[in-house]
Amino acid sequence: MVAFTWHVYQLTGSKLSLGLIGLCRCVPVLAFGLWGGLTADRFDRRRVLLATQAFMAVVSTALFFLTRAGLVTPALIYAAVALIATTAAFENPARSSFVVNVLPKEHLENGLALNVLGWQAATVMGPALGGLLLAATSLPTLYAADAVSFVPLVGILFVVRAQSPQAPPDGGVAGGPPTRGLAAILDSVRFLRTKPVLIHLMWIDFLATLFAGSLLLLPVFSNEVFHRGVHGLGWLMAAPAVGAVLASAWISSRPPIRRHGTAIVAAVAAYGVSIALFGLTSSFWLGLLLLAASGAADTVSTVVRQVARQTMTPDAMRGRLSAIHMLFFVSGPQLGELEAGALAEVTSVGVAVTSGGLLCVVLAIVVWAGVPKIRALRIESPPSSVVVLGPGAGGPDGGKGPLPS
Repeated sequence: MVAFTWHVYQLTGSKLSLGLIGLCRCVPVLAFGLWGGLTADRFDRRRVLLATQAFMAVVSTALFFLTRAGLVTPALIYAAVALIATTAAFENPARSSFVVNVLPKEHLENGLALNVLGWQAATVMGPALGGLLLAATSLPTLYAADAVSFVPLVGILFVVRAQSPQAPPDGGVAGGPPTRGLAAILDSVRFLRTKPVLIHLMWIDFLATLFAGSLLLLPVFSNEVFHRGVHGLGWLMAAPAVGAVLASAWISSRPPIRRHGTAIVAAVAAYGVSIALFGLTSSFWLGLLLLAASGAADTVSTVVRQVARQTMTPDAMRGRLSAIHMLFFVSGPQLGELEAGALAEVTSVGVAVTSGGLLCVVLAIVVWAGVPKIRALRIESPPSSVVVLGPGAGGPDGGKGPLPS
């Protein structure tokens, strides 16, 4: 993403062009996400992950050669982003479901927090190293480094062992009638409709990131607001992940959260406040601190939503429910990036980011006042497979993955 955002900004100098990266990431997920979820439920999740990682490595390798040859255009970068997003539409549900297959149920919340910790630790190192590498070398080197980074990941997938998914061979829900293709997808939609609290969680995630999504504008902040150029871009992109790592380490080392609804609303409000203040500051160091705070807040809500979804979803349907959730957590920030880029084009990056953060705070207030099921949400995860829900909690699903995604 360091290479993509800086490359587009270097070629166009346009804020709206940066926002279009978000659109190119969003549309393929909306088009293929549900089929990606069905694939994760029907096929071996490890093999799905191996295939998707290999394809993304091929895309990065192609970008390396094309950039060295001077043949890259904004349209080609958008096409590469769309290809990777299409692959992610199949990779994300498989990865999200596969992670649960390696975690004991009684340690699910702590394990998911550690998963976020590992992901965000890489997200800290990636942009920071990317910024330093870009300043010292060139864009082709970044694409080459990205391609090589898939090699250890593929190796890890060959050695990790997990419990087999408890899915019937027809891809339907265990104990239910055989379902295939579109019917299997519709089964998951009908299942989700019986769990209104999880639908609320998805909409909260979508709206919060739609309002406050603006990370693709960081090249503009680094260059025009903080005057740090490419050296500052890597640190700005890494800052949210630093906060996420600290929050993940804290969550993974403490007893499970009990007041899940309160934690989500507070996290959304804190996320909005930190983004709004970031849009107002002209201090690079304060900006880093505020971005780190936004990453920490986002991680708290991410882990809570993952726990809600993963503990309450049958394994046979976990891939499809993860895919439905992916439609929300991918489309929200990416459409938010497009909206922020368009607004920044006619006003300023400060106005675009600050207004989005304030709307996120308003969302938290509205949810707390108007959605009692979220306010009362409690999730208990005893060592057995039984999941006990508190008053008004509803039933299974509703989380966000690290962005991974």
